[in-house]
Amino acid sequence: MKTFLIRSILGIFFGSFLTLVVLFAVIFIGGNETLDSSILVKNAIGQVFCGWFFTVTPLLFENEKLTLPIQTLLHFLCVSVLYFIIAFVLGWIPFTTVGFIGTLGLFVVVYAIIWFAFYMYFRKQAEKLNEDLNGL
Repeated sequence: MKTFLIRSILGIFFGSFLTLVVLFAVIFIGGNETLDSSILVKNAIGQVFCGWFFTVTPLLFENEKLTLPIQTLLHFLCVSVLYFIIAFVLGWIPFTTVGFIGTLGLFVVVYAIIWFAFYMYFRKQAEKLNEDLNGL
């Protein structure tokens, strides 16, 4: 429970930080000096919620009762369903078949790249720990 709370707080802070970065980009790069406050608030809440669930759902990988493929499948389903609900409701993705399929394809590619990077990182860490244990 403590880990869940800590990750929740970190996720909320990360989502808030991401909101500020996007806001600054819209203002300074996009040249928009005035923003619609209702749209800003909805998008900020959506980004904070995304930050929260993207930091909390990796707890599935700490459940040793589940195999890695099951952990990955559950994690993918959780984050993709939550993300797409938020993205459709807030208008981040057009509510069309083409919009959904295109975004889903991009989502799967980005998810696979990130998953593979973490897999390789933890595999290297395990190899390093095994070498250290063999040296004792």
